[in-house]
Amino acid sequence: MGIRTAVSASWRHAVTGVLAAVAGIAAGHLVAGLTNPAASPVLAVGSTVIDATPTPVKEWAVAHFGTNDKPILLGSVTLVTLLLAAAAGVLGRRRPAVAVTFVVVLAALATAAALTRPVAAPADALPGATAAVVGLGVLALLFRLIAGGARRAGLALTAYPTAGDSRRSFLLGATGVAVGAVGVATLGQKLASSGDTGVTTLPAPRDPAPAFPAGLEARVDGISPLRTSNAAFYRVDTNLVVPRVSADRWRLRITGMVDHELTFSYRDLLAMPLIERDITMTCVSNEVGGGYVGAARWLGVRLADLLERAGVHADADQLLSTAVDGFTIGTPMKVVRDGRDALVAVGMNGKPLPDKHGFPARLVTPGLYGFVGATKWLTTLTATTYAKDQAYWTRRKWATDAPIKTSARIDAPRPLSTIQAGTTAIGGVAWAQHRGVAGVEVSIDGGPWQKATLGPDVGLDYWRQWYLPWKATSGRHQLRARAVDRTGAVQTDQRATPFPSGSSGIQEVIVLVG
Repeated sequence: MGIRTAVSASWRHAVTGVLAAVAGIAAGHLVAGLTNPAASPVLAVGSTVIDATPTPVKEWAVAHFGTNDKPILLGSVTLVTLLLAAAAGVLGRRRPAVAVTFVVVLAALATAAALTRPVAAPADALPGATAAVVGLGVLALLFRLIAGGARRAGLALTAYPTAGDSRRSFLLGATGVAVGAVGVATLGQKLASSGDTGVTTLPAPRDPAPAFPAGLEARVDGISPLRTSNAAFYRVDTNLVVPRVSADRWRLRITGMVDHELTFSYRDLLAMPLIERDITMTCVSNEVGGGYVGAARWLGVRLADLLERAGVHADADQLLSTAVDGFTIGTPMKVVRDGRDALVAVGMNGKPLPDKHGFPARLVTPGLYGFVGATKWLTTLTATTYAKDQAYWTRRKWATDAPIKTSARIDAPRPLSTIQAGTTAIGGVAWAQHRGVAGVEVSIDGGPWQKATLGPDVGLDYWRQWYLPWKATSGRHQLRARAVDRTGAVQTDQRATPFPSGSSGIQEVIVLVG
């Protein structure tokens, strides 16, 4: 056999391996769309990778990739799979058993990943099994086309001669498989993202929030709006696919160290006295000056009222909340019962909770980072102790009690931006949830701290906008900002990483003035 013939045959076998993997993954994704989207082969493996990734690596990924960390992870898993599939296809040219084994092992890994998720069901094995059957079928088909179509379709594979290869037959078959895989994957994605909650309106609150004031965004260019829209609100979680929960089938259970175990439907919650509160939330992964902060108007049931109805035992020091996917968060019981407006929230900015923000219900705990007080897609509240149960992040050595740290952020001018000389405004937002922001100070080029003008005061649990007029002169300038809370405490300049209880330090912004 000549070199060109050998290279051509190897290329076709590589394509065969890749298409077998792609077709199997696509078929598994379709079945997952009908059963459980999280059991889709790539998603199941990706979720397992997330759980197994060391905390420093996760923090590095969030810091460098931001909200693109999940697409990059899925892309990496897919790329590695396809490269291995291509290698298996080439090796399968003379040893078809190698390619067969690869498809079987790939499907087995996906199935194992799906079945080891916290709330796995037997049906979660179906996507992986389907991937195996379809992958083997495509492998058999394309290997036979490479061999010149001398044998009928079947799964018994042997080494085939290459002299009678039919390039045209192979290309037609490969194209058909590729087009079919794309169509199947697209349909699976539509099924996974389909569904209507059926909830379009919410009852009026029994205890509404005060009238919302106008913010500074109309007067200060580049400053964050006083209220964050649902679309712009940050999303940080471990989910590679957003859970879609039926309001009719959803239930919230309160169990554990309680006098009375309780179960509520979505309608039950809506029939309770609802309160409306303006609360700013912050993710513990937020770096100094970062964007994982959002401020919204929340509607829900006071969490303390639900716990009082259940009769929580005095020795329960942790409220372990569980999401529909089995994810857990541990919240200090003393915090949710100290009088703050911790909510089982059902509404966000006047609308039912969006799917990506936790529909049908989520926790909102003012003053705590999300990883200890903001469970989305909530389904169970368990009164327990830290000695008995550990939540997802606690098992990974994160803090059990993490109050949000006082911080100021400079929104304008943007870092490394170039602005015109003359009077402009330095502006941003500051937060000190459950303590309140009393002031913001700005330092220019290491000079004295100057008091900024504060925007409207929405409450202790809400951020405040701020700005400082600045007569900018030509050159390179360093801007710094710090917040002061209502206890008089000044934002620390001690640098800390997000792990284990939130970042700290003073943001520094460099701007160029032309």
